[in-house]
Amino acid sequence: MDKTIDVFNKELGTLRTGRANASMLDLVKVDVYGQKMPINQIGTITIPEARMINVQVWDSNNVSLIDSAIRKSELGLNPQIDGQLIRLPIPDLSEERRNEMKKMIKTMGEKCKVSIRNIRREANDELKNSLKKKEISEDDEKKLEKEVQNFTDNHIKIIDEKVELKEKEIMTI
Repeated sequence: MDKTIDVFNKELGTLRTGRANASMLDLVKVDVYGQKMPINQIGTITIPEARMINVQVWDSNNVSLIDSAIRKSELGLNPQIDGQLIRLPIPDLSEERRNEMKKMIKTMGEKCKVSIRNIRREANDELKNSLKKKEISEDDEKKLEKEVQNFTDNHIKIIDEKVELKEKEIMTI
């Protein structure tokens, strides 16, 4: 369940909130050297100011490839090329885009909750199997089921809090 929340945090970090953040580019993969690679493995990502991301590309042959990968991504960024430096100005978010992102965040949160509930189901199935094999008593099974449910409730609460925080962050102008 903790791993699920870690993945959720990474996904939230890639969402654009109107401020520059290097992790926004984590999901953008560039087709170079015969494989898809993240931008941070073919260039240096820096944040010189609050609304600007710079990508210093190590190999000049990859500049156009990175440019096209960023344009094709759903980030809504328009790269400006200056030799081996790619500048990515972060535009203000429109009200429509903010609401769209709010929906995306809720969807991501819901997927994460489903994943946690699946983990709960698997744990409960294992408990039932252990009971059938007489490895644990019925009392132990009930106690452990309660524990699994508490873990599930706590993790879902954490996700709800993170969704709410991210929504506030996006809606703040």
